[in-house]
Amino acid sequence: MKQLTKAEEEIMHVLWQLEKANVKRVIEKLPEPKPAYNTVSTIIRILESKGFVDYEKQGKGHLYFPVIKKQDYSNQSLNTLVDNYFQGSFKSMVSFFVKKNDISLNELESVLKDINKDKTL
Repeated sequence: MKQLTKAEEEIMHVLWQLEKANVKRVIEKLPEPKPAYNTVSTIIRILESKGFVDYEKQGKGHLYFPVIKKQDYSNQSLNTLVDNYFQGSFKSMVSFFVKKNDISLNELESVLKDINKDKTL
């Protein structure tokens, strides 16, 4: 799966949220300052060429929808982050975030409990 640029990711987050939308609706959901219609339309066509988005005809326009699930992209992005910055070690990544974000022992224990609870489901 290809990596997305920041602008492409922003559009994908809107499409994941809306599930299906035309360019105008995507623009409405983007933060200020709003990008130009042509800019968003071009980014969506790039996402389509990368296999992230498809469309169906709606009158004279198109309704765009994500082909890649947000969870799948998130997993791939996290794996890329771990590989590129933490030599493939999730332990190193967690250790880094615990140290940099000054996470307390109680917070860490709470995270571990949540992880263990999810494993038993």
